[in-house]
Amino acid sequence: MPSQDDRLNALKQKYQPVLNLMQQLQVRLEHLHVQDNKLFIGGVAPSEEVKNKVWDQIKLVDPNYSDLIADIRVEQAARTSGAAVGGSQEQQQTYTVQPGDTLSKISAHFYGDASQYMRIFQANRDKLTDPNKIQPGQKLNIPK
Repeated sequence: MPSQDDRLNALKQKYQPVLNLMQQLQVRLEHLHVQDNKLFIGGVAPSEEVKNKVWDQIKLVDPNYSDLIADIRVEQAARTSGAAVGGSQEQQQTYTVQPGDTLSKISAHFYGDASQYMRIFQANRDKLTDPNKIQPGQKLNIPK
């Protein structure tokens, strides 16, 4: 069985285009390690647009990102300044969770594709710790 370092190096090599883009777009890398035999990338993007570009690159490398856990957040200061000029208000909308809702069901409603639920989960990491645990009454951000 390969060592943890071998697994880390193999996954880093696979996702190198993502890591290169993150560096190019000035995403602050906070974590890069193997967790549960998957590559864990944690970082802070300067804007929602940059975060989306990183996710687009991830999907180009592996559309299912089956061996990756990515936690890419947008820096709070960047969010606030974006809202001040009115830019980020149009980038997403909010949805109040109803009884019986799941992220997959909400994803199917907004995107026409239930498998896009991780987009909603990632956009709400400040409120959600598990994509399978949402509560009626929660207000979720729905990225476009």
